[in-house]
Amino acid sequence: MRLLLARHARTASNVAALLDTAPPGPELDLVGRAQAAALAERLAGQRIGGVYTSDLVRAVQTGAPAVRAFEVAAAELPQLREIGAGEDEMSADLQRYLTALRSWGEGDHRVRIPGGEDGAEFLERFGDGIRAVAEAGHEAALVISHGAAIRTWAGFAMPQVHVALGARGMPNTTVIVADGDPDSGWTLRGIDLPAPDPDDGFAALGRPR
Repeated sequence: MRLLLARHARTASNVAALLDTAPPGPELDLVGRAQAAALAERLAGQRIGGVYTSDLVRAVQTGAPAVRAFEVAAAELPQLREIGAGEDEMSADLQRYLTALRSWGEGDHRVRIPGGEDGAEFLERFGDGIRAVAEAGHEAALVISHGAAIRTWAGFAMPQVHVALGARGMPNTTVIVADGDPDSGWTLRGIDLPAPDPDDGFAALGRPR
């Protein structure tokens, strides 16, 4: 199957560069709503059979234009939530969070985000969400999740993602395109980056969110 992994559109917390990860989460801002509509237009050539989002508000709102455009069913999967910030929820200090994510990227999945999950727990629950999508039997499916979650899982499943993205972050509505399935593995087909957003606080900080 073809898997299209898209980061949600912009929120006020993205502009402020806050670790806003807990449910239900913020709504899209005005720019984010426009980004969500543009995402559906960017995907027009794909044969999407289903739209799957995390159950956080920003992901559900990002998926709505694609659901309408492709006239398909939508499903919310809690397994696709962002990696929780734990004790640093709503903080602008990303140091402990990013240190844990870097450890996971280097293969040490035992490291735990203070007050949150460790790498093994995250990969298991996000992988369960992806498996549920794959088992639905679509030729192609759109999955809308979150920056750290997508980059971490995709980088584990397809190490070339880290090479392709390099030191840059994942701007809102970035799409990672992959073919495969949970059992035989995934092959990266490309990364579609949106137009730059100068007000994206994480991009301005040069951090991978």
